[in-house]
Formats: sequence, structure tokens, C-alpha cells
Amino acid sequence: MTGWDVPVDLGREAAREAAIRELADPAYPKESWTDRLLGWAAEWIDNLLRAAGQVPGGWLALVVLALIVVGLAVLLLRTATRATRAASGAAVLYDERIRSAAEHRAAADQHAQRQEWAAAVRERLRAIARDLEERTIVAPQPGRTADEFAAEAGAALPEFQADLAAAARHFDDVTYGEAPGTQGGYALLAALDERLQRARPMLVAG
Repeated sequence: MTGWDVPVDLGREAAREAAIRELADPAYPKESWTDRLLGWAAEWIDNLLRAAGQVPGGWLALVVLALIVVGLAVLLLRTATRATRAASGAAVLYDERIRSAAEHRAAADQHAQRQEWAAAVRERLRAIARDLEERTIVAPQPGRTADEFAAEAGAALPEFQADLAAAARHFDDVTYGEAPGTQGGYALLAALDERLQRARPMLVAG
């Protein structure tokens, strides 16, 4: 009988310590942080289900909590989507403040008077987009990028498709790119804005 065949009788505490030392050996794979996170989540859900079955109205509370969790997940997804768009150079069109087309035009003119061309370009394209939304040529869409707006507006107004795409690229360049705004670039957007105010969407024959 070899040394490996001799039965060893360990006490409970000694066995626990021996197991800890054995598992601490580098030869054993360590639990990843994702495994720990999944384990914690499974334990939390199990405890939640047990508590819901024991407390009056517990299932209602569980449903409410689930809705809150889903809402937070949606919010995080939208935030991550916007961050991804920003990282890829696709600039979100609007900022947090909701303004009319006239207000965006006034802001653009003020920036232009101060020769703040990048800000003027951004506000002028926002004025164009808001004007088309107010006229129901394009539908309002929170979180839309300049490129997405240009594609939708270009589909409704095909004769402006190329100009809208160029305007969106200029917006992206001055917002997340290295290109500075210029007086000439702003003048082109202002002229496009004036032309679009007179434009009407193409009617499709039934």
C-alpha cells in the first residue's frame, strides 16, 4: 500500500483548511469576475423569489421591481448606444434642450456674429432638422444622429439628398472630428436652410 492509499481521518475544520489550501494551488483555475457576478445574480433572484412567496403582495412587488430593472436596462442601453455613436464619429443631432427651428436659427446667427463657426454650423443644421419636423416632413426622433436625419430627409426630399448628406458630414466633422467650422461652411448650410424652407415633399402617386 502506498502513501496515497492510506486513509486519512481529518476533523471538519482541518478538512476545510486543507481544501482551501488545495484550491489555492495555481494549478486550479480561478473563478472569473463574470462567474462571481452570475453567481451573485442567481442567488439574489433566488432569495427574491423566496421572499415574494412568503410576503403578502410579494408577487406584485416583484413585478414592480422587474419593471424598474427593465427600465434601468433600457436607459443604460440608450446611453451606451449614444456613447457608441459618439465614439464612431456619428454625432447626435440635438442637445438636451428642446428648441424650435426659429430658436436654433437665432442661436446660429449669434454664433456666426461672434465667428464661432463650429457652434453656428451645429445650430443651423439643428434648425434645418427642427423645421422639417415642425412641417411633418420627417418624424421627430430623440437620439437621432445627423447622418440618420439626412438619410430620412433625403428620402422625403430627393433633390436635396446630396446636400443634406454633405451637411450632416460637416456637422459630424465640427462636432467630433478635427475639422474647424468655417464661414464658408456655415454660409452653405444657411443657404440650404433657406432653400429647404420653400421645399415640399414629393408626392407618390397612388
